[in-house]
Amino acid sequence: MRQTKETYPKIKKKHSADEVFNVPSYLNFLEYMATEMFEKDKKVYFIQDNASYHKSSETWQWFKENKKWIEVYNLPPYCPELNAAEPLWKFTRKSGTHNKHFETVEQLSSTLERVLGNMYENPNQISGYMSPFL
Repeated sequence: MRQTKETYPKIKKKHSADEVFNVPSYLNFLEYMATEMFEKDKKVYFIQDNASYHKSSETWQWFKENKKWIEVYNLPPYCPELNAAEPLWKFTRKSGTHNKHFETVEQLSSTLERVLGNMYENPNQISGYMSPFL
């Protein structure tokens, strides 16, 4: 029997990421996610790709210190078909940026904010992309 899983975490507010992800900004992101996702007596299963900041000693130290409530898994290298973000990026390109020219970074950013905001507000529109990963 397949168990029902909650597809979307209970994130109360949007996280504003730094312009560049590196070890310090990734640790800040993890701390943010910890405060938003932690529920007493429930474990979070966290899947990440092989970005260098995901594999740093500081990052793994953070995971060690928080192992009581978070369990981390790294995707194998060069396996985009296992990364749930890949179909979402394809959807984003198709619905927002495909065959479009943006005069400015602000125009591109505005389009991405619109597409991603629609996903956030209407998660059902992308749930089919997530079903192979649940």
